[in-house]
Amino acid sequence: FLAEQGTRDAFGHAQLGGAAPVVANMVKDALGYKYHWAVADYLQRAARHIASRTDVDQAYALGKAAVEFCLAGENAIMPTIVRKSDEPYVWEVGKASLSDVANVEKFMPRDFITEDGFGITAVCRRYLTPLIQGEDYPPYESGMPRYVRLKNKAVEKKLDTTFEI
Repeated sequence: FLAEQGTRDAFGHAQLGGAAPVVANMVKDALGYKYHWAVADYLQRAARHIASRTDVDQAYALGKAAVEFCLAGENAIMPTIVRKSDEPYVWEVGKASLSDVANVEKFMPRDFITEDGFGITAVCRRYLTPLIQGEDYPPYESGMPRYVRLKNKAVEKKLDTTFEI
């Protein structure tokens, strides 16, 4: 259940928002109750401290592959995860041409969602289960996750061209 926010992304696609404000207004209109809603999207995307081992392994592998592709002179590609099997879960890093993936929407398969639209099917569970396996908590210090602090050193300029940002 998504609602168009009225803004568009770089490709002209409508930016969609969550159900929370829509449902909250329905409750207010139908029942007259006050409401408050919160969206956890940024929290979910930034929650490294609860990432699965699979997620961390894949993120690291894709980052490493991106650097290796670049050093090999490859460009206009995106590292991808290629699933080889579900049980046991086996995957490898692949690559896709940006011309094949940029401005292309990939929808969740319809057979992943139950008929009533409120649950996931066994097919979906089989696909998702390997992705949440294993724990990989970062080290903690004084009750807070201890993350790497980058030195932020500038590198030597390689191009003669100046880019406007």
